[in-house]
Amino acid sequence: MTRPADIVSPGSGASQAPKRKQRFLPNLFRTTAFKLTAIYLVIFALFAGFVLGYVAWNAKRLLDDQIRSTIDAEIQGLAEQQRLGGIRRLVNIIERRSRGPGASLYLVTTPVGERLAGNVEALQPGALDRPGESEIEYSRSSDALDTPSRAIVRVFMLPGGFRLLVGRDLEERDRLGVVIRRAAGWSLLLVFVLGCFASWFVARRVLKRIDDMTDTAQTIMAGDLKGRLAISGTGDELDRLALNLNAMLDRIGELMAGMQEVSDNIAHDLKTPLTRLRNRAEEALRTAQSPDELRGALDASIDEADNLIRVFNALLMIARLETGRINDSMAELDLSEVVSGLAELYEPLAEEAGLEIVTEVTPNLRVSGNRELIGQALANLIDNALKYGKPTGDAVPVVRVAAGVVGEQIELTVADHGPGIPEADRGRVLERFVRLDQSRSKPGFGLGLSLAAGVVRLHGGLIRLEDNAPGLRVVMLLPEAPRKPVETAGEGALPASTAQANPAGLQSV
Repeated sequence: MTRPADIVSPGSGASQAPKRKQRFLPNLFRTTAFKLTAIYLVIFALFAGFVLGYVAWNAKRLLDDQIRSTIDAEIQGLAEQQRLGGIRRLVNIIERRSRGPGASLYLVTTPVGERLAGNVEALQPGALDRPGESEIEYSRSSDALDTPSRAIVRVFMLPGGFRLLVGRDLEERDRLGVVIRRAAGWSLLLVFVLGCFASWFVARRVLKRIDDMTDTAQTIMAGDLKGRLAISGTGDELDRLALNLNAMLDRIGELMAGMQEVSDNIAHDLKTPLTRLRNRAEEALRTAQSPDELRGALDASIDEADNLIRVFNALLMIARLETGRINDSMAELDLSEVVSGLAELYEPLAEEAGLEIVTEVTPNLRVSGNRELIGQALANLIDNALKYGKPTGDAVPVVRVAAGVVGEQIELTVADHGPGIPEADRGRVLERFVRLDQSRSKPGFGLGLSLAAGVVRLHGGLIRLEDNAPGLRVVMLLPEAPRKPVETAGEGALPASTAQANPAGLQSV
């Protein structure tokens, strides 16, 4: 029953576009594409930050190594000058170098810390008391003590207690660090902005395709089974999903069409026996004059009911075959015994029909399957050959039943010399309740070939209808079971009976 909320007004399709725009942004942030892109963005930003940090740290370390190398070289040169010319010569050199521009720092003091020469006015307390390398704060003039600079210096003790300080200002290094941090900040900001735009673009594109799929699915659910999901042609995962869903929809459409056809066929083909059953019962009530006449009418009604029960049983069996719900009953069996037993069982019926059954069976044909189902399928084919395979003209009145190995498969063949089936109808007769015009005068309901096709599909095989020139040749191909060593039967072993090869109650439908 249709609910009021399920009724779609003619103008509702036009109003879906604005509604979709309204819910686009909330849906955007919930999409998997946006979340994945955001995660990739965060991971990439962390990775980029790590790389930039490593570059900055490496650049700082390299610059510090260069500064230390320069300081060591200058100290060695100045110490050599002091050794050659004494402290006065060293002071003169320091005075001359201090007046030049640059980041180099020099300072010479007396043993008590009085300044003799250099371009450093103020130092941290105790800076000259620590020989060796250190990073300190200093000032070039007494006016700049409130804003000290930083430098890497090395203090060297000269003969006589004099002290030599040589260093280099770190302003260039700090300026380089600021440049790197600024570049890193702008780079990360640019990555974030571009990543957000990419997330929006990708998610919007994916969300649009998902919305299109959703709209198509809603159209299909509304009853239009011809609708199919759009394929962009890129071959991506959404295309693969759409292809699989379209294949599923095609299969559902085929099943629905088959169901409708089966319903039509049931209504058409079962109406006659049901009408006949009712007419017989009504006639018996109206005209029967004795208990024997009533018993005869009742027996005829029971026979007609049995025919209907066989039809419904066949339909149920075909449905079970198509759903694969009887795979658990599979076992390895000797197909040669099944074929030989069925051919022997149908020989009396063949003689009544004026035909002869000729068998050509290779021994020890092993298949993995259900004995009863394979026997039912083969029985239907033999019964059809006896009913419809009566030869015309000078054809030989023979029904040939053969079984042999072809490659890695076992081929079962039932061939007759009757009128056959036109090539255009050979695919159609494998469907349920399909009976050609020339066969409607014969008993049956058109389910035999359909059941045989279902049995073959269940066993992973193939069924073909071929021209026997003249007549029909039905071929069933079944996978051969792996060969096992054949055990020799004991003296007390009994051969398989015909009842085992032919399940009880096999009847053509």
